[in-house]
Amino acid sequence: MGNIGVSIKEKLSKAFNPSHLEVRDESHKHAGHAGARAHAAEHGAKDGSPESHFHVVIRSGAFEGMTRLAKHRAVLEVLSQEMEAIHAFSLEAGV
Repeated sequence: MGNIGVSIKEKLSKAFNPSHLEVRDESHKHAGHAGARAHAAEHGAKDGSPESHFHVVIRSGAFEGMTRLAKHRAVLEVLSQEMEAIHAFSLEAGV
């Protein structure tokens, strides 16, 4: 996993103390897509788009009583810096 993936994992671990956390770099699945090509060009990548697409699965007691939207907002707030550097992000958040 690259720098962005490591940063995502560290920040989510610190902010939510999850019982389960998976951070998957799925950039390789999107290397030929127009958005991935644009991201690669923007970031100077020659072979596809490194660290452009992530999927996160997180389970944490910190999400107790939160709506799905509130969970997503909380995660995105913690990852605001990383969100500026990636093209796509999907999230499964639960208790």
